[in-house]
Amino acid sequence: MIHMTEQTTEHHHGYMSDKDEYLKRLRRIEGRARGLQRMVEEEKYCIDILTQVSAMTKALQAVGLGLLEDHLGHCVVDAARSGDDAETAAKIKEASDAIARFTR
Repeated sequence: MIHMTEQTTEHHHGYMSDKDEYLKRLRRIEGRARGLQRMVEEEKYCIDILTQVSAMTKALQAVGLGLLEDHLGHCVVDAARSGDDAETAAKIKEASDAIARFTR
């Protein structure tokens, strides 16, 4: 299960300037997932399926790393500029936790 923190509606997320690109990439990943399902249904060779799983995993990681970069460059920087030490610490903790999830 993915845990997401709630944001107020007035907050603009760092990825918003690239939202269309993220959506395009996620749709391609979604198509790749459907292709994997078809490959299993059609009993394709396991190594071919694993190759596609690897490609899909890398594509998801690229999206995740982009979002992390946006979080650091927008949310963390904005919190630091605000002068609110607690908010800054919270945003850095969120980023650290996300990095930890990527390295597991």
